[in-house]
Amino acid sequence: MPTYEYKREDGSTFEIIQKMSEPALETCPTTGQKVKRIISGGGGVVYKGDGWYVTDYKNGGKKPASSPAAENSDGNSSEIKAEAPKARANKDTKS
Repeated sequence: MPTYEYKREDGSTFEIIQKMSEPALETCPTTGQKVKRIISGGGGVVYKGDGWYVTDYKNGGKKPASSPAAENSDGNSSEIKAEAPKARANKDTKS
């Protein structure tokens, strides 16, 4: 059940737990003063737990297949590079 905040005629406020289907109070149950329901800031967002993990996301932290080439720990690209053909040693020369 939600908690509602009310303000009395004298300016003091109080909170009361009511069903959402119940009508708003018109008088304070303890003092009998006229009251008006006020909009409160609510409870706010509460984060609990150890934090966010890669596994919390839809794709599980995996990179898409169309991503550019990954880099090694040296910072070099892992793309395969074609090597220039090596010159053949002349078989006719004597050492």
